[in-house]
Amino acid sequence: MSWFVLYTSARAEKRVAERLKDMGVEAYLPLHKSKRKWSDRVKEVEMPLFNSYIFVKLPEHKLRELLLVYGVSRILFYLGRPAVVRDEEIDAIKEFLTIAENKEIISTGDIVQILGGAMENKKGEVLKVEDKLVTLYLEELGAKIYVSLSHVNKI
Repeated sequence: MSWFVLYTSARAEKRVAERLKDMGVEAYLPLHKSKRKWSDRVKEVEMPLFNSYIFVKLPEHKLRELLLVYGVSRILFYLGRPAVVRDEEIDAIKEFLTIAENKEIISTGDIVQILGGAMENKKGEVLKVEDKLVTLYLEELGAKIYVSLSHVNKI
């Protein structure tokens, strides 16, 4: 049995995953927590990591039957055959979600605290986020500095 990818209707991933599990199909929908703002409150909700995609593990000959499930739009193909996702890739997604679970995404305009180095415990505003570096403006020094992304924590 291999992992395959199904494409779902917009914002129907959770319902489709539930229907597949009710049918006895092993389905994996990677979810991450994200803060969403409404007019009266901010709430943390679970969002799909990949919009409109669900991974299913079953024999290839049973894959077409899943097109009858309400909310499944199509099967993802690669080079004329259903796209196969290796177990290592599914494990990597799970590991990424575990590592990223309690970390917040840092973006321009955020206020962060430096966790180590000469500027430890200083607070600054994020001016730019690059691959592994973040550019901060430290108001108390009136200076811009570069810090490793792993050495800052969002306040």
